[in-house]
Amino acid sequence: MRDIAEDKTTLRAGLLAARAGLSEETRATAARVLRDTLLTLPEAEMAGTVAAYVSIGDEPGTHGLLFALWKRGTYVLVPRLLPGGDLDWASYEGPDSLRPGPYGLLEPVEPPRGVTAVRGADLIIVPALAVSSSTGTRLGRGGGSYDRVLARVDPGILTVAAVYDSELLGSVPAEPHDRAVRAVVTPSRGITRFT
Repeated sequence: MRDIAEDKTTLRAGLLAARAGLSEETRATAARVLRDTLLTLPEAEMAGTVAAYVSIGDEPGTHGLLFALWKRGTYVLVPRLLPGGDLDWASYEGPDSLRPGPYGLLEPVEPPRGVTAVRGADLIIVPALAVSSSTGTRLGRGGGSYDRVLARVDPGILTVAAVYDSELLGSVPAEPHDRAVRAVVTPSRGITRFT
């Protein structure tokens, strides 16, 4: 029997290589479509607070989404990586409110609100390398940061992973600590919700 951790490592390597092969135009188009899809979600339109990641590198882009949410008056929380891999949260106050952090991340300059601040969000948008189309099981980068975040969130709050079309898979290897999301958004399929 293969080790699940090995399966995840192999799958991550293939997904990251595929992302690296995407053209700038493809990534930019995907970011616009994902932004527009997420902004029209009823949960986003009614949200007082949205927690979302700040995209880097080849990740599905969130910079336009963060800016649009902020401009329409939504309180936006973005993460700051803590030693040990947990995430603290602080407010996003526009593009100038981000600074370089560890591992090439962009982090908020505003005062930290604590790891439990995410509990106050009405919608949470998380990164993923892949999501299972049947269960919502999410494959991250392996640090467990967002599994901790998702474990803190009330079951009634919509959690959405943003991925490229090819990253919505039939199944994703999972371990007991892995947390599923309640929905996934892709450029061509839009939102898929899981029950």
